[in-house]
Order: sequence, then structure tokens, then C-alpha cells
Amino acid sequence: MKFPSKVTPYKESIIAKFPMVLEKLEKKDMAPGELYKSVKNKVADIKEFMDIMDCLYALNKIELD
Repeated sequence: MKFPSKVTPYKESIIAKFPMVLEKLEKKDMAPGELYKSVKNKVADIKEFMDIMDCLYALNKIELD
């Protein structure tokens, strides 16, 4: 996971990408695959996407059914 640090700027961290994912989910509920397709041009790879999803789930910002 890329968290902000002296080496990793905030803009390159996964925390900076939380709003992008949450905005998509505010508009409508999506399955993880559908959500990935809508943001895949803004994330580095599937691993980064899963890191974002893990963090948002741990923070109780998203719910998986």
C-alpha cells in the first residue's frame, strides 16, 4: 500500500484516490468489477484498486454485499 510519506507524495498515495471511488459509489451502487472498470484508467493496477477497497471497507465507508 502506498501511504503518504517522505518518499510518496500525497497525490500518489491511495488515500488521494478515495474520493474518486466514493464519488462513483454516491451516484449508484456498483459491484466491485463494475467499479473497477469505471476507475481503471485512474488507478495503477488491480492491486492498487483492491488496496483502496480494503481501506474504505476498514473505515466503514463502503459495504460489500
